[in-house]
Amino acid sequence: MFNLLPSIIRIPHPVSKFISLLPAYPGSMIFSGVLNLTLAQKLSADLGNQVRGKRLKIHVTDARATFCFLFDGVAFKACSSRGMFDLTICANAQDFLLLATQKEDADTLFFNRRLVMEGDTDLGLLIKNTLDTLPPLFAARL
Repeated sequence: MFNLLPSIIRIPHPVSKFISLLPAYPGSMIFSGVLNLTLAQKLSADLGNQVRGKRLKIHVTDARATFCFLFDGVAFKACSSRGMFDLTICANAQDFLLLATQKEDADTLFFNRRLVMEGDTDLGLLIKNTLDTLPPLFAARL
């Protein structure tokens, strides 16, 4: 099998500057839609109950993009970027892609300070352990 992932993905500064000027909510709606298509149906009822109503934030550092969402028990929904979040996860675009394709594990990225989690660490570990049990998000495409 060929590895089609470039060795280094970098978001050009002009692109990240433009992205940082965009409102966060529409991007969060799209991100939530992708989560609903790829992940929502795979969540166990127990996990769904544990994450229900928790406000989560994903920040792609090099793209300067932020996605804010919650799980309402049935689906992921975009939420406001204002206020407190139960869990914030930060990494660059390449590292998120490596996680999604399971080319790198979260523990390695975390201990190498390439992945940062802030907030409810139990929730972070629960999400990480759940994602570790799922097949790679883009395995058929990459």
